Amino acid sequence: MKNDEICRSFLSLLAIMARLRSTDGCPWDAEQTPETLKPYLLEETYEVLEAIDQGETSAIREELGDLLLQIVFQSRIFQERGAFGMKEVVDGIAEKLVRRHPHVFADADCRTPEEVSRQWDKIKSREKSSNGHAESVLGHVPPALPALMRASKLTEKASRVGFDWPEVDGVFAKVHEELAEFETALKMKDQQGMEDELGDLLFAIANLGRFLKIDPEDALRKTIARFISRFNHIEKSLAGQGKQFRNTTLEEMSELWQNAKQLERKNRGRE
Repeated sequence: MKNDEICRSFLSLLAIMARLRSTDGCPWDAEQTPETLKPYLLEETYEVLEAIDQGETSAIREELGDLLLQIVFQSRIFQERGAFGMKEVVDGIAEKLVRRHPHVFADADCRTPEEVSRQWDKIKSREKSSNGHAESVLGHVPPALPALMRASKLTEKASRVGFDWPEVDGVFAKVHEELAEFETALKMKDQQGMEDELGDLLFAIANLGRFLKIDPEDALRKTIARFISRFNHIEKSLAGQGKQFRNTTLEEMSELWQNAKQLERKNRGRE
């Protein structure tokens, strides 16, 4: 697709949003605010992730469009308020990409992804300092992020200044240490201690995922999807036998669970 075709499509989308927000447009769209749209922005982001997990290109395209709508929607509202519009949003990110990639657009020398990340952080820190905002090494990791994702990002930032184990063995040892401390709190029936130690254990596991370049949030989301799929298999199998959960033993359900796992392996083998 040529650039002028992309421009026409994007301008058409902006015009549609302007019409929806106008006095003769859509009452629902017209009354929305940045605050009321927050749940939709989050929902569409997760639907993009789900589509990527499923690997269906048509679904990915559709969900990316829904996410883009939220960006256009928010930008339109702020344009109406005289704050900024889509031009400023696009210009801002374009300028930032050029500014933070001097190894591409200038004469800086970065040869590995790790060097690029360190350079990005240094440039970002200089920008914050020049604006009078001294930034912690941990930077701004949004509190609203899912907890596992936030834990991973925090440990990643700390690792960039050397606050990290040199080898994975140290991370594993920390996981085992936190598990032992949780077990101790459990034996003592210390409810607050159990909560604290469970949090420490989850944080250590998130750090292990980060160390091994496995996104813990992504890994857990995929595990949840597998759990739902396997549980649905149990439900369907029981229904096919004319049985219900209340008259099914745990051993029978476990056997059906294992059957579901075997079906998953077979399906993966066909891919």
